[in-house]
Amino acid sequence: MKSLLRNRNASAVPRAAAPQEAPAPAASTVAGVPRAVGAAEQVLRRLEWTVLRRLDGLLQGDYRTLMRGAGLDLADLREYQVHDDVRHIDWNVTARLNVPHVRVFTEDREMAAWFLLDLSPSIDFGSGELRKENISTEFVTVLARLLTRHGNRVGAMLYGSGVEAVIPTRSGRSHVLHLLHSMRTRKAPTQPGPTRLHELLASAASIIKRRSTVFVVSDFISEPGWEKPLAQLSQRHEVVAVRVLDPLELELPDLGLLTLRDAETGEQVVVDTHDKGFRKRFATIAAQREAELREALVRSGVDALELSTDGDLVDAIVRFIDMRKQRTRLSAGGGVPTHLKRA
Repeated sequence: MKSLLRNRNASAVPRAAAPQEAPAPAASTVAGVPRAVGAAEQVLRRLEWTVLRRLDGLLQGDYRTLMRGAGLDLADLREYQVHDDVRHIDWNVTARLNVPHVRVFTEDREMAAWFLLDLSPSIDFGSGELRKENISTEFVTVLARLLTRHGNRVGAMLYGSGVEAVIPTRSGRSHVLHLLHSMRTRKAPTQPGPTRLHELLASAASIIKRRSTVFVVSDFISEPGWEKPLAQLSQRHEVVAVRVLDPLELELPDLGLLTLRDAETGEQVVVDTHDKGFRKRFATIAAQREAELREALVRSGVDALELSTDGDLVDAIVRFIDMRKQRTRLSAGGGVPTHLKRA
């Protein structure tokens, strides 16, 4: 049954995939612009109009919690409040005024963000109009554009059958366009095999030297052993696990006999989805894997965000920003003594 659950990533259900233009040769141009680059430009413009404009309206430009800087600058002094971190108390001012005062800091905003992109064959799946790869690409493009608009630098590591490309951190719209173009025009692995996510995480640990915000964008369908490298990465960097999934991976509909094919190994199996008992066992195993995955992410000490192929990207990013705000508030009160927390 575990083998059967792994095969759920196959293209078992016919899907109305959104038509996509095949990548054209680099020499083919339209009005002097390579077609592949022109297609990436069209995607970026569409996301800027349909997603970024909505986010600007919902958040009113408040993206301060997307990333936390590596440095702090003293901005002000004020009286101590119940939920302040006692480590920020200025004892000299407190002694002079006989009233506890704390230092208020502003964070250094110039910080790098890295996207570790799992583009293995299991990502190329979707039971509806969008595939997991579409959701992953759009999320990375939108977030990269949000960050570069505020002066931050973004980079990426692309993983297929191995680490295929490393895009250094830079800022600006042209760099986001380059990142999008690289994701859309990468070549499919000639010899697909099981995903080894631990290889991507280990490579990131050796390449990313300076403290950064790291987004691990994957479906986390991988060989075991990625939990420890992820936890080690989170000790040095601020890590966010962005998991992409499809509803069909959690529950099978009643569609009669189906041939499921593992997108990574090519293994096939015929199942009868009309069997209620089989569908129930499939859902049970899927739920168990979901619980184990979430527990592994919690143990690794990383934030987690889920992106579904049938969900709304704007809502997902708003949830992410709200989660970051809550995490910032909790971390700010982390140094409060126990008796004050109870009070």
